[in-house]
Amino acid sequence: MSIWDIARVAGVSQQTVSRVINGKARVSGPTRAKVLKVIDDLGYRPNRLAQTLAGGPARAVTVLTSDTALYGAAATLRGMEEAARAAGFSVGISVLDAASQQTDIALRLNRPGEPVMVIAFDEAGVSALRALPPDVPVAAAVEYRSDDDPDADPWQVWLDDRAAAAHATRYLLSLGHRTVHYLAIPSSTSPLAQRTRGWQDALRAAGLPVPDPLQGGWTPRSGYLSVRSLVADRSVTAILCGNDDLALGVMRAAREAGRDIPGDLSVVGFDDSPPAAYLNPSLTTVRLDFEGLGRACFGLLYRRLAPEAALAVPEWSEPELIVRESSGPARVAEDL
Repeated sequence: MSIWDIARVAGVSQQTVSRVINGKARVSGPTRAKVLKVIDDLGYRPNRLAQTLAGGPARAVTVLTSDTALYGAAATLRGMEEAARAAGFSVGISVLDAASQQTDIALRLNRPGEPVMVIAFDEAGVSALRALPPDVPVAAAVEYRSDDDPDADPWQVWLDDRAAAAHATRYLLSLGHRTVHYLAIPSSTSPLAQRTRGWQDALRAAGLPVPDPLQGGWTPRSGYLSVRSLVADRSVTAILCGNDDLALGVMRAAREAGRDIPGDLSVVGFDDSPPAAYLNPSLTTVRLDFEGLGRACFGLLYRRLAPEAALAVPEWSEPELIVRESSGPARVAEDL
């Protein structure tokens, strides 16, 4: 019997069950009572989870990630930790670097064959995923996996960045902008990340010019340095950014260039990091459910460890455009 079984029978999330077991707040009285009754009826004991695992009492999992500070990776890690600890697993975190090799990856595990989750949003994470020994049970959060690829790894979860970027671009076009410029984050899959492809899709579908994307990094400074000449061009009226940190740098460069946001320049970010709602102006951005993705990644790993349990992998929310103050209608040509 596991926390996932309790959640299924009680009709609640495993996070709710975890809060009840650990005496946390944020659970209503009726829900708490229902969960406790199911726990009592089924005779659940948290320390019995290992008995359900295929192959023995493995109850530790290592998360491999190249970054614990960037919002997307940090929020995904939070979701992984929450789900794993709720299911009775201890969680170790190993931070990667670009030079990590197969022998180095194997040494990062507490013991041979220990289950692993990988946050593979960048090249270091992708390289680590490829370098793991074949006997290691692994699940990964990745930038993209093609459902049409017969050789694609089935133990992976991802967010539909491409569709989300296309939606954000169409939103800006609906405001009257003649085109949308794009400041890209690095890609783990190809020279063109999924967010870049989605932006291009929307512009081409609308029959509009597709400017060359600007290649940024991950930080506000990178965004600032990348667009100083672009924002000085007053014919540029809309910029989509590959993450919120880049958007922060773009907004700073725009102010220095005398541009009004959103009066004559709309800026849209990606990820909906916590500061986005409190910038001035507040940032229009694409909200991504990284925590839900992390929980789903652990759910996939759990299914791999205990296929007989036949538990459903938690679902995550679809990307959502959050419209705030940094975007607005394009000015007509005579006003530019």
